[in-house]
Amino acid sequence: MNATTTRGALLAALACVLVGGSFTANSLLGEYPYAGGQFLRYALACLLLVPLAGRDAPARLRALAARQWVRLAALAAVGMVGFNLAVIAAERTAEPAVPGVFVGCAPVVVAVVVPLVDGRRPERVVLYGALLVAVGAFAVQGWGRADAAGIAFSAGALAGEVGFAVLAVPVLRPLGPRLLSATVCGIAAVESAAVGLLLDGTAWLRRPDTTEVAALLWQAVVVTVVGFVCWYMGMQRIGAERATLFSGLIPVSAACTAPLVGTGSYGAAQALGSALVGAGVALGSGALTRPRGSAAAVENDARDQGRVVVHRAVAAAGQPDETGPGNDLLGAHALAAHEQPVAGAPRHGDRDPGDVVGELHGAAGPEGLVESRGPRQGERLGDHGLG
Repeated sequence: MNATTTRGALLAALACVLVGGSFTANSLLGEYPYAGGQFLRYALACLLLVPLAGRDAPARLRALAARQWVRLAALAAVGMVGFNLAVIAAERTAEPAVPGVFVGCAPVVVAVVVPLVDGRRPERVVLYGALLVAVGAFAVQGWGRADAAGIAFSAGALAGEVGFAVLAVPVLRPLGPRLLSATVCGIAAVESAAVGLLLDGTAWLRRPDTTEVAALLWQAVVVTVVGFVCWYMGMQRIGAERATLFSGLIPVSAACTAPLVGTGSYGAAQALGSALVGAGVALGSGALTRPRGSAAAVENDARDQGRVVVHRAVAAAGQPDETGPGNDLLGAHALAAHEQPVAGAPRHGDRDPGDVVGELHGAAGPEGLVESRGPRQGERLGDHGLG
């Protein structure tokens, strides 16, 4: 793994560990109205995230198309409000492990769905890692009693977990992690208030006690503000497929923190499941394979926007840095098909072997390289080479 993917993996892991801890916080909110609690959580998180979104946030929001706003509303409804509603509904007729096992299958679904939407085949190594993560999540949580309704709502929770990753991919680049998190939190707060008024009437919101305040603050500040931003920053660097692998850490974190408040235990099954999750994450995220060169990290780095980058294709933002059919480092054609004459070659003492050789005022050729002509052949482009 290179530095970019390593940072992305660490950010995604931290986010999922924090979300796992939120399940323990949920156990302290059993008597508080669900929709009211979600409204307070997301509204507070939105207020905290807005100052971090950047001065150009209003302009970026105005630039969004109608279909992007629909996607943001669906992301909040499916991946946030709907996900939590489905989990609560499932636990009414099924033991908590049942929706947990379904949610643990999210990495497998995302590893298949995202590539198919992009028109490519699922990567075997990511799929194998996702299967290990799902088996590990099952081992951590086990399987409990459930009826048809519990299984149906558990499947809804799985759809919410998948939607939280997949629906965010097209809007992550124009908004960025901070503004995206602030926007969906604001939308989720409005949707939670509407659900509360519809289901609970005037009783949808009340003053929380001291314990409930602490739990809500943990969910709003730590899980939502820090967790969401880290999650989307990680997804931006390693892609939705690899980022979702780390959701297997959610049940592991929940199992580790449950004994702290007396709501569970950690034994041999949880230890075995944790090891399987770790192995699956390491395999699917590429930690066990050699890093491969790519220009995507350069393209995604704002510091390199002023430099000349010579390549045939760049991975989309938020997608993993990898090559595919017809998109390898040299392209699908023979090198000779792209050869162009270079009138001047670097000499001893030239500044950098990576500098682009050509005429400063030359015209661009068909592949974006610079053709030299005129009496000043061999002049370099100075500091604008790929450095």
